[in-house]
Amino acid sequence: MKHTMAIIGYGGMGGWHADNVSTRIDNMTVKGIFDIRGEAREKAAANGLYVYETAEELMEDPEVELVTVATPNNFHKDYAVRCLRAGKNVVCEKPVTMNAAELEEIIQAAKETGRLFSIHQNRRWDKDFVTVKTLLKSGAVGDPYFIESRVQGSRQAMHGWRGHKPNGGGMVLDWGVHLIDQFLNMIDSPVVSVDAHLFNLYSDEVDDNIKIMLRFENGVSAICEMSTNCLINQPRWHVSCTNGTIVVEDWSCEGRVVQLKEDAALEWADDIVYTEAGPTRTMAPRPSYTTVTSKLPEVESDWSDYYKNIIGVMEGAEELIVTPAQALRVMKVIELVFLAQEEGHGMKCRI
Repeated sequence: MKHTMAIIGYGGMGGWHADNVSTRIDNMTVKGIFDIRGEAREKAAANGLYVYETAEELMEDPEVELVTVATPNNFHKDYAVRCLRAGKNVVCEKPVTMNAAELEEIIQAAKETGRLFSIHQNRRWDKDFVTVKTLLKSGAVGDPYFIESRVQGSRQAMHGWRGHKPNGGGMVLDWGVHLIDQFLNMIDSPVVSVDAHLFNLYSDEVDDNIKIMLRFENGVSAICEMSTNCLINQPRWHVSCTNGTIVVEDWSCEGRVVQLKEDAALEWADDIVYTEAGPTRTMAPRPSYTTVTSKLPEVESDWSDYYKNIIGVMEGAEELIVTPAQALRVMKVIELVFLAQEEGHGMKCRI
């Protein structure tokens, strides 16, 4: 069965959605777009897409079953609600809304209309994330207790509308929403505290270098860092577990797992060990005979699987993977991120 979709907002991500669906999703056709900007409309027409004169024309098109909203963040709620009430299924770019209250309005509209509503949390299909999640689920390295996730660059700026607060710009809403969603999807436990250190080094309006700290009820602690001013990057992931350590160096998934060998107990000598740090016993290097290093597992993952799931849900064959309830948890955590920054201390919660 062939399905038809349209896109509101034909910028960088809107164009990506159109190209990705057109080239990689066999049973979905992108008919056209609506964008208020003349240059975007001209580009869409040049790419063979129908250009709707108004958003209303798009919403009234009986051929369109699914609308992807890829506008700046402050327009998401209005377009999503209008499309749902027009009888369309809706996919919304992240962050889904400016706050939790706006998302609750969309959720209510989806319930009243019986339409599908989801959020394009595409980075749940990132190979690095899937690799770490697969390792933790296997239990091979024991239970995680400290998870570090970092996205670091050195461009020293937030691009375009993402540098403007009224549009919902800033690093928390640009990358933080992805990494928090990954944590909440990976760790099956409520968040019980949130703290954040947010800096705006190169912007007068929005955060551009950030650290977010989460504590979960099951005892796992997680930190995510997003930087636009880092000239020496740290690993993409560093995960401390009770029986080993996982390191994923970068997007290409270079990395390793170091685990304790079975039946290779560490024998403590009475003598102090002399290291580059001076005399010590506790921090001396672990003897190599007590550990084993292995490669990261090979995993298969593709961003296109998101839209394949959306089609499966529309056809009644699958359950929705990225749900509004999950997005609401993320937005509630993000609200506490901003509150923690404003108050200057961590915030207790149960989310």
